[in-house]
Amino acid sequence: MTSRTVRSEGESPDDDHQRPAGVTDATVEALGKLSEALEVAEDARGHLYAFHRLTGQADLALGDAVDLLQAAGHTELADRISTELVGLNVIEGRWSFQIVEEYDDGYRDTFVALEREARDELVGGRRHLFEAEMKEKRRTHGRDGHEARPT
Repeated sequence: MTSRTVRSEGESPDDDHQRPAGVTDATVEALGKLSEALEVAEDARGHLYAFHRLTGQADLALGDAVDLLQAAGHTELADRISTELVGLNVIEGRWSFQIVEEYDDGYRDTFVALEREARDELVGGRRHLFEAEMKEKRRTHGRDGHEARPT
């Protein structure tokens, strides 16, 4: 079993991760929850991009299947799939790229702007204060590998 050494440098968070004077616990908690909500929305956005990419891959593979069906002599079925399914909108009037664009330009951009505005107004733009304070409570002060920040 390897023991770690105790050290004293890097023992306080940098200024960007310290609560400004006068900011309450309730404000830090509320901003932490807002940040958490944005992170979940970003995860959803990632899934939306995965949906977009997978839908595109499916459509391209479908085109290959049509070609193979035609080569195998199943022209009528290949033509039907080609006409009815290849290039079909995934929802009314939209391919997946259009869904991604609408999400980004509407919901996501609004979310990002309001989260930033809340941080700017309430804590001078500082990010992740809730997490920084949690780190301070959970880490073993003075222990190697538990520094508040990089040296």
